[in-house]
Amino acid sequence: MAVKIRLQRHGRAKQPYYHIVVADSRSPRDGKFIERIGSYNPNTNPATIDLDTEKALSWVEKGAQPTDTMRAILSYKGVLYRKHLARGIKKGAFNQDEADKKYAEWLEGKANKIDEKVSKLAKDADASMRSRMEAEAAVAHKRSQDILAKKSALAAEAAAATAEDGAEATAEATEENNND
Repeated sequence: MAVKIRLQRHGRAKQPYYHIVVADSRSPRDGKFIERIGSYNPNTNPATIDLDTEKALSWVEKGAQPTDTMRAILSYKGVLYRKHLARGIKKGAFNQDEADKKYAEWLEGKANKIDEKVSKLAKDADASMRSRMEAEAAVAHKRSQDILAKKSALAAEAAAATAEDGAEATAEATEENNND
């Protein structure tokens, strides 16, 4: 029986998330599986991957074949690197302590890369928000200036009309006084 490590799709349209499963290669994509070893959510940035690395390593060592996407995920999480180190121990290239040390260094480097990406994304989002707020403030200021200009123009028109009406009223009053 050929065993595969693959993704099982869940979620609604255009919002997928996946279960990471070990299944017989003949079973359908979302069908029967042997064991669920994690989950993968590509909707977040960076993608959220919850994986039981011990079970994954166990299945890979037993000969389970990962799909292309799962190979990338296993590599990202360090399962394939641990398999590589285990082969080095078996061949006698180095001992278990050295392998553990190398793996810990790799994990630390990977965590630093992820933290840098998260901080960069947060920084970019903050800069984007700040620029949008500045643009919005500029538009609001321009609108308020336009409203003030219209109000002052209307006030000037009203004052001119009042002055004109006052002049006409004075002229009529003078005419009436002259006629009497």
